Amino acid sequence: MVKRRDRHGRGLRGPVMPGARTPGYVSRPEAFVDAVQDAVGRVQRSCPEALGGIDIGIEDVPRGPSSNGGVPLAVAIEAVGSYPARIVIFRRPLEHRSATRRGLRILVHRTLVEQLSAVTGHSVHDIDPHVDLDDDY
Repeated sequence: MVKRRDRHGRGLRGPVMPGARTPGYVSRPEAFVDAVQDAVGRVQRSCPEALGGIDIGIEDVPRGPSSNGGVPLAVAIEAVGSYPARIVIFRRPLEHRSATRRGLRILVHRTLVEQLSAVTGHSVHDIDPHVDLDDDY
């Protein structure tokens, strides 16, 4: 038998349904993963060869200081030996720079396209002809 406390006559305290989630609620990390998947899907449709042999990962924050003193949004790592090229996108710096979830999706897409351009040598407009790097987010 589980005993519960009724402090000060206010009734039993605790969640009504432990582990239940609010329908339609998406956490920030889940929304970020969705934004990255959407960006990869857009690139896949416009320039599938740009994604060939490239691993894309997500980390919360960059490890260690950056070379220019700022906080990077992502990092592109060239292929070395048997290791494929990698792009790591940092969630917290991108979230910090965007005011809305729509703005976050735009910024994630732009960041991915720029990093793919750096790794593959394709121009940004070859990877996504519709990307507008001058738009506000």
